[in-house]
Amino acid sequence: MALREVAGGLWVRYAPHVLMVLAQLCYTLMYFITEAAFNEGLNPYVYITYRHLLVAVLIWPFAYYQEKGLRPKMTLMLFMEIFVLSLLGVSLTLNMYFASLKYTSPTFVTSVVNTIASMTFVIAIILRMEIVDVKSLRGLAKIAGTVVSFAGVTTMTLYKGAAITSLWKSPVHIPGSDSGGGVAHGSWVKGSVLAVASCICWSIWYIMQASSLKRYPAQLSLTAWMCTVGGIQSTVFTVFMQHKPEDWRIGFGLKFWCIVYSGIACNGFTVFVQLWCTEKKGPVFVTMFNPLSTIMVAILAYFIFGENLYVGSIVGGGVVIVGLYMLLWGKEKDQEHGSTGEEREQLEMDCEKQAKKASDVYGAPKTTK
Repeated sequence: MALREVAGGLWVRYAPHVLMVLAQLCYTLMYFITEAAFNEGLNPYVYITYRHLLVAVLIWPFAYYQEKGLRPKMTLMLFMEIFVLSLLGVSLTLNMYFASLKYTSPTFVTSVVNTIASMTFVIAIILRMEIVDVKSLRGLAKIAGTVVSFAGVTTMTLYKGAAITSLWKSPVHIPGSDSGGGVAHGSWVKGSVLAVASCICWSIWYIMQASSLKRYPAQLSLTAWMCTVGGIQSTVFTVFMQHKPEDWRIGFGLKFWCIVYSGIACNGFTVFVQLWCTEKKGPVFVTMFNPLSTIMVAILAYFIFGENLYVGSIVGGGVVIVGLYMLLWGKEKDQEHGSTGEEREQLEMDCEKQAKKASDVYGAPKTTK
């Protein structure tokens, strides 16, 4: 009985950590499956559309029955907020993101994702949702970490560097990923710009999520709404961009299973996990696990799939991770500094003020007492 209580206590404490590790593993496998499907001719825009519509169909029955009493009444303002959430977190962001994967590499893309925490921090300062004490070491660490992260992503964007070729035959081969990068990885700068732009949108999405969950606490239903609205948005965009009917035919091979895996594992499971962890631990906690995916991708790319690693991605990715953890160290010290006595009370007051400002920024419906 005591052992069960201890195990239960550990799970309650570390459940967000375990779930975020699993989410990063899902993303890691997705990069390689998606790259192989793109090399087989799967269109990135069609991929985004199908995968989100699939998830919407799968999630809605569970969301409807499990969260009947939890869902708030849908209003026009709430729907517009979900529309923007879907645009930033699903259709616009992911279309840019996977287009960048087509032009660069999984290692590069996952390295750039590590800047989301720094971008989120900068945007939070602009919106006055984050307070920085420039006279303290923790405040300077957060500022320095942000600058270092941006220096790293600039290095990756502007400098590709020499390729480090695998010295042995890879156990698993990705179709179309022959050494040298091929045509798909030719437009490196174009892919870099798309990756950075998608991360900016993602940062805004993370901040907006924290505010939206207060008005729409039904996490599964919110995931279903975002997948549905984002899928419809992506459909409109794809129809405008792709006029050939053959681009929409995927068959039942690699393209089909890529969409099924990405939809269930990365849109259903991971989005729900991120929403749950954002509510429990905050948006910065969620973004701090991104470097884990970078490490997993680099190891699998080089040792298992035999893909080239580029000097610019390795150097820039390392710099980004250093900056990220400088930022996280500063935030952790902030929490410790405000954890007792009057400082804790002041921090709670600041959080209430920040929440109010966030509500004003995102147009929250006002209530009267």
